Amino acid sequence: MFSKINAWLHLWLGLAAGIPVIILAITGCVLVFEHDIKELTTNYIHIEPRSAEEQLPPSAIYKAVNHILPGKEIASSWYNGLDKSVKVSLDHSDSLVYVNPYTAEVLAIVDHEDFFHFMDEGHRHLWMPVKIGRQVVGWSTFIFFILLITGLILWWPKKWNKRSREQSFSIKWKAKFKRVNYDLHNVLGFYSLTIALVMCFTGLIMSFPWIRSAVVSLTGGYPNKPKIEKSDKEEHIEQPLNDALVVADQIWYKVRHEYAKYNKEAVIVHYPEPEDKTVYACTDMEGGTWRDLNFDRYTLELAGRKQGPIDQANTTEWLMRSNYALHTGFIGGMTTKIIYFLASLICATLPVTGFYIWWGKKRKTVKKTNRTQLATP
Repeated sequence: MFSKINAWLHLWLGLAAGIPVIILAITGCVLVFEHDIKELTTNYIHIEPRSAEEQLPPSAIYKAVNHILPGKEIASSWYNGLDKSVKVSLDHSDSLVYVNPYTAEVLAIVDHEDFFHFMDEGHRHLWMPVKIGRQVVGWSTFIFFILLITGLILWWPKKWNKRSREQSFSIKWKAKFKRVNYDLHNVLGFYSLTIALVMCFTGLIMSFPWIRSAVVSLTGGYPNKPKIEKSDKEEHIEQPLNDALVVADQIWYKVRHEYAKYNKEAVIVHYPEPEDKTVYACTDMEGGTWRDLNFDRYTLELAGRKQGPIDQANTTEWLMRSNYALHTGFIGGMTTKIIYFLASLICATLPVTGFYIWWGKKRKTVKKTNRTQLATP
């Protein structure tokens, strides 16, 4: 009875979520190598590296962009290392600006709505309205997670003998197409299982707050870190708007020299608005993880809760901060990217090969029924 229920769930849930799973898997394959492809196909991301001391501060980048695009609201500068241009984001705009961090030369103004953005929208919400699409993606991922479990149960051999091992771990390429298709579904599905489960579960953490909360609780919760309180004796002196650039420069310098531990020349700095009391910065961008920092605009001290280097994080914090890297394959560099790409590609084929298995069995049942009816007097 358990086997029948398991097989029934695997069949009908697979048919229900097949198309979304194919889209999610294919778009995931493309997005794994987004940054690598952009570096190879553009002439404005990779630049000739110089020393860290020669990099210009955020104020110089701001002024260069403001000169080319006067009136645009410049939100932040993304320093990506000594051999990369600075990516500047604009508020209320579909454009990204790339600037040489050593000369302040504007290298390119690029439309954010490119091919990879289109793929990203498909991966996040299937090109549907965001609220609806995210729910469809979330529940399709949930169904696929169940399919992986039921698929493992169906794959598991009843007896571990030589014949069953050959059937479970190898593809008979010389067999008929129907058998090859079955092996592609069965064997490749098993080989991609571990990575597929990781991709699914990390996707579920992104999709559902209740799953994220459950993981936080089950892994022990975040460490108790005292909130940084402002001293009663501190007096904040309001600064004019033009000093916002000075603040951005000071935070950029402070992050690189006092807080950054990994990839120190890769820093994101936001330009504060007049009403902002804190300024956001990001550092330790390594292997798909990063470290968020918020600074008091006037004292330049950390505000709110302090986020330390990831190697000092407890289990919960490490999992939450590494979730994106575990989902995308960025966590281990090019090696894990290739592994994730292959696993995602296999996941895209599973609904297709699974459908063909079901269709073949259905046609066989219909033919058998027709022969029985013809033979009945």
